[in-house]
Amino acid sequence: MSTATQARTTGPEGSAYARLGLRPVINASATLTALGGSLMPPEVVAAMAEAAGVFTDVREMQRRAGERIAELTGNEACFVSSGAAGGIALAIAACITGTDPELTAKLPYLDDVPRREVIIHAAQRNGYDFAARQTGARLVEVGPTAADVETAIGSNTAAILWFAGAHFAPGALPVEQIVAIGRTAGVSIIVDAAAQIPPIANLRRFTRGIGADAAVFSGGKGLRGPQPTGLVVGRREIIEGCRWHGSPNYSIGRPMKVGKEELAGIVAAVELAVAGAADEPAVLAGYEATVQRWLDGLRDIPGIVAERGYPSEAGQPHGRAVVRLLPESGLTRQLLVDALWDGDPRIAVGILATTDDSIALNPQTIQPGEAQVVLARLREVITAAL
Repeated sequence: MSTATQARTTGPEGSAYARLGLRPVINASATLTALGGSLMPPEVVAAMAEAAGVFTDVREMQRRAGERIAELTGNEACFVSSGAAGGIALAIAACITGTDPELTAKLPYLDDVPRREVIIHAAQRNGYDFAARQTGARLVEVGPTAADVETAIGSNTAAILWFAGAHFAPGALPVEQIVAIGRTAGVSIIVDAAAQIPPIANLRRFTRGIGADAAVFSGGKGLRGPQPTGLVVGRREIIEGCRWHGSPNYSIGRPMKVGKEELAGIVAAVELAVAGAADEPAVLAGYEATVQRWLDGLRDIPGIVAERGYPSEAGQPHGRAVVRLLPESGLTRQLLVDALWDGDPRIAVGILATTDDSIALNPQTIQPGEAQVVLARLREVITAAL
């Protein structure tokens, strides 16, 4: 076991897990919520600790935090949501009711609410569209052509919801075309860009660059902020609608609470991310070096094919190592995944949805010293089965 891994397992960071009978995980998968998102820098943890010791007006803090993040990212306005899914729910609610108290009181029963439909590509339906549906909105599925989208737009249309990422691209129009259609029809475009950092420039690109009305990001993935946070950035009218529906107000977003600690933490995270944008090429180069180390270390093992995959799990601009099991390996993918997860240390890897014989190793969530641990354990499991 590497020194870095041993410290995380037995040292102060691991003690909270140990008291619950849990083991830390080496995350070679992705910034998944199920694995805790990402690891926060000390500056973010410190900001949260400072906020934890003092009471404040949370409504005022939410507004000031949004103003600061909007300033940092070059957006018109920003609302800090409870994760990206919470941001989708609030942005859709804002498109349905705005800040109208009578319409707000009808949520989620929208039978007599004028704008209650959200258009989405059928190919982009996924578990996260629950966030839109929980408002009471009816999702209207459309095909992959401009005519499909244009025909679906009507007097009941509240918004078009578009999911960013290479894995959502097949069967959907490019966001630039969706925005052009929405602008012509006077319909708001909401972009779910939860995992689209890096690059940091995406915080501005979807809204100021492409022209979407709002874009939603996870605060706990590439931004390395508190896991229960997200950002809704974009047009002020939609952001004010998010604020209207959001906690601590009594509307559909009341359960989607963001505390003073998380607000302080996400501001610190965005400040760090924006300040470090110039270093992003070096960070991405470091990711590529880790991928190459894995590929070099697996090249001599029979029964597998190890190749660079690009882009990463959600379409970020860096590679990952894709390991395909051949029949002569004597392993199924599930046996390999289970062996890595059940071993010591516990290792999580990515599972490719497009095949049943491949795993992916993502460098984005690997900490110093862990790449070699992943490689050694992978070699051990595969060679033992040959």
